[in-house]
Formats: sequence, C-alpha cells, structure tokens
Amino acid sequence: MKKLTGIITFTCLLGIGTLSAQVKEDVGKAATHVGNKTEEITVKGKSAIVDNRYEHKVGPHNEPVYIDHRSKYYYVNKKGRKIYISKAQCRDEKKKH
Repeated sequence: MKKLTGIITFTCLLGIGTLSAQVKEDVGKAATHVGNKTEEITVKGKSAIVDNRYEHKVGPHNEPVYIDHRSKYYYVNKKGRKIYISKAQCRDEKKKH
C-alpha cells in the first residue's frame, strides 16, 4: 500500500510540474505581449509630442510616419521600436470614405 501511495504521489507531482511549465510559458508570453504593447504606446505618445507627424503619409504597413529632430523619417512597429525609413518608402495615406 505504501508503494502504491508513493507512485500516485509521484505521478501527481509529475503532472503538476507539467502543468506548471505550461502556465509559466503562458504567463511569459502574456508578459511579453503586455511589455511590447506598453512600449509601443509609450514611444507613439512621445513621438506625437516631440516629433512632427508627416501629414498624409504612412509607413509600409499603414503606420503613421514621424520626422525626428535630425530630419529622419520613422514609424513605430508593434514591438515599440522606431523603424527608420527613407522618404521614398513613405506612401500616400488612403482616404477613408
């Protein structure tokens, strides 16, 4: 009986360890997503205040394009990074109907 209890306990602990690893992975992914979104919002907010928006132009994936103090063009990606582009890479903004 003691051996059977030990096997059941070991099996339960093994199952909890597997579940724990999955939860840890899910929490890690969620934390990364929240961090990226926070960074994106922060950088976009700062860009809107500090830098000029290039009116009627968008980036490769329809992001607003900004011009920094060095006259460099950039947009902010989903991870909150400034992606610098040339003026030729800016596209006309499509009008909303």
